[in-house]
Amino acid sequence: MKKTFLFVNIFFLTLFLFGQNKEISLEEIWKNYTFYGSSIGGISWMNDGKYFSDLDGNSIIQNNIITGKQTKVLFDGTKILPENITIDDYSFSTDESQLLISTETEDIYRHSYKAVYFIFNFKTQKLTPLSNSEKIMFATLSPDGKKVAYVKNNNLFYTNLENMKETQITTDGKWGSIINGWADWVYEEEFGEAVAFKWSPDGSKIAYFKFNETNVKEYNMQIWGDLYPQDYKFKYPKAGEKNAEVSIYSFDINKNASTLLENGVGKDQYIPRIFWTNTADELLIFKLNRLQNHLQLLKTNTSNAAQKIILEEKNSTYVEIYDDIHFIKGKDEFIISSEKDGFKHLYHYNFDGKLINQITKGNWDIENLVGVDAKQNIIYYTSAEISPMDRQLFAIQLDGTNKIRLTSENGTHDINMSPDCSYYIDYFSNLNNPTTISLFQIKNNKLITVLEDNKKLKSTLENYQLSKQEFFKFTTSENIELNGWMMKPTQFNPSKKYPVLMFVYGGPGSQTVNDNWGGQDYMWYQLLAQKGYIIVSIDGRGTGFRGAEFKKCTYEKLGELETKDQIEGAKYLGNLPFVDKSRIGIWGWSFGGYMTSLCLTVGADYFKTGVAVAPVTSWRFYDSIYTERFLGLPKDNAKGYDENSPLSHTNKLKGNYFIIHGTGDDNVHFQNAVEMQDALINSNKQFKSFYYPNKNHGIYGGVTRFHLYNMMTNYILENL
Repeated sequence: MKKTFLFVNIFFLTLFLFGQNKEISLEEIWKNYTFYGSSIGGISWMNDGKYFSDLDGNSIIQNNIITGKQTKVLFDGTKILPENITIDDYSFSTDESQLLISTETEDIYRHSYKAVYFIFNFKTQKLTPLSNSEKIMFATLSPDGKKVAYVKNNNLFYTNLENMKETQITTDGKWGSIINGWADWVYEEEFGEAVAFKWSPDGSKIAYFKFNETNVKEYNMQIWGDLYPQDYKFKYPKAGEKNAEVSIYSFDINKNASTLLENGVGKDQYIPRIFWTNTADELLIFKLNRLQNHLQLLKTNTSNAAQKIILEEKNSTYVEIYDDIHFIKGKDEFIISSEKDGFKHLYHYNFDGKLINQITKGNWDIENLVGVDAKQNIIYYTSAEISPMDRQLFAIQLDGTNKIRLTSENGTHDINMSPDCSYYIDYFSNLNNPTTISLFQIKNNKLITVLEDNKKLKSTLENYQLSKQEFFKFTTSENIELNGWMMKPTQFNPSKKYPVLMFVYGGPGSQTVNDNWGGQDYMWYQLLAQKGYIIVSIDGRGTGFRGAEFKKCTYEKLGELETKDQIEGAKYLGNLPFVDKSRIGIWGWSFGGYMTSLCLTVGADYFKTGVAVAPVTSWRFYDSIYTERFLGLPKDNAKGYDENSPLSHTNKLKGNYFIIHGTGDDNVHFQNAVEMQDALINSNKQFKSFYYPNKNHGIYGGVTRFHLYNMMTNYILENL
């Protein structure tokens, strides 16, 4: 018996140790998606306050808030939808009598898409296709649930659901000229919104944008695959070039007529946001000058276009645009966020522009306004108060008193709060733990249930010997304290010296050093750690959640201080006893590719190898809104544009440089890679390059990501 018992224990101990030492493969990460975590999509809070819905496969499920358990199937797509049709997203009418379903979604740019939509009437149990099953854009139910507005062929339409009659609101839409209800490329990319229309609170009006991009220059991409490549041309305003002229209209459903509220003809300005107040009579228009350092909030009468400036903000650099705005019901008051005291905080104003009070204060930034309980005068927000790397949920009174921290675990808490602020869903993760999704009741901050614990992924991870990702800090020669994280080799021996691969992004307001789960890239870094590499990321000057001064110090010299800080990071790492300073590499994507290119040229003495994916190589090639926000106009700041361009420093390259780009990149154009390669050739420098035909900025689709990471891994193993 004792021999048998001993044999069994040795067997299971061997099995355990073997499992713990299992090597990670690229196939698992980017082909089989073995480490892809589970989430809960399509959550919608329901009117009675007792339920929320979510999307489970092709069914929309009702869940009891008190128990967190499923109670019934609200819509069974497997039975009701046509065969082989999958629900991509859904929304309810305000009274929950109608359901709008999007299917066959086709992405256009980063946020824009078109889809086939269906309307389902719960009372009649009838499913009706919108617009004859033609693909349309941004279908949105009116608050009263009686109409749906959408865009097709650059024009704005709405359909009356009572008789399915379609009404065309605009008629002048034309590709490459006039766009109604859909943001142009640069607004979509840089102001973060593709949908350029909004229903009034009562559903009687639609406010919409009209973009006249006739005079905007075109960018031409060739699409490969046919005998003769096809041209794809679209309007793309580069830094210093002409932008679209943007106007705002209000369409009155009852009058079947539009009113011009803000005329953009001949004006070099931006309208980054519009918001309805609590009435269909007033629209709040955000207006920004071309240099983006002067913001005006215009309270606009939607009947006669009368305007009043209720708030202005000016800055010596630029003014950030945020969506943290809430109109308090029953009062002519609103809450808005601003960086005007040096940190992003919440402010309480009346509609005359008088400051009632600053709600949050301190040397830290809020992240998002997530809820307003008007009855209790309580504001809910997430912030980086505990640490720049953390995101925690707080509650505070409207007058700025009685602040309470609601989340307890250190890490990142992404919050979805119910409209009445009675419940919230917390998406929580940290550096070394995948996301856990939990339902809480605000009263007593009570945990009701865990909706998703990612038990399967966590169990899978237990089969591998993983390195612990850890934070560190260091002080540069300019006395700047920087934050970083480090992942050491899984068989780390402090008496040995290891190569280092640094990961960088570094763009204004960004963060790579934060306490959350890194997903697929985290597992790739674990693979490299198993192969004996130290992985590091450092947030230099210009990155976010350390106040406006830290973020905006790179103004008019984008790339200069950021590169210095990555070089300082390489110096710091090179002085650690377990680092081989002759084998420090760096990689990054987009802005990170730009930083990688500068580090391999300006910082050539400190970096042996660099992989630059889809890099900007000259800000003269990039779009107007983003570039001018941080550098001003090229004619006013030629030095800022050219001195920190990798194109100006190719003669300094010493190490191994690998540049990768998609030829169909509508964002950071393939032109950047072509010009960089031309400059390197003219400097007689050897390098490696690779392009992905027709792939956009994300370089994905099919086995593309697996191919990309396989190629990058091999390059790093061979050259670092």
